[in-house]
Amino acid sequence: MNADDSADDSPVGCIGVLVVGTRGGGGPGEVLVKIRGGSETFLAFSDEPLPKGATVLVVDSRGARAVDVTPWTDPMGAL
Repeated sequence: MNADDSADDSPVGCIGVLVVGTRGGGGPGEVLVKIRGGSETFLAFSDEPLPKGATVLVVDSRGARAVDVTPWTDPMGAL
């Protein structure tokens, strides 16, 4: 494993879709992220509640299987 491999393993900066909505301070949801050549789910925490099906950006990692997310709108989608 080289130094670049560990960066590729991080979900931070990846786009995902909530398969279970988040509840803000009330608890996590679950996000499906394309990573490492496949798709994986992570517990997803957000500041505000987000609905199932929302597209999100992973902004931080809380450990091996938990991440912080924020709503995401593709800036290139309007083009």
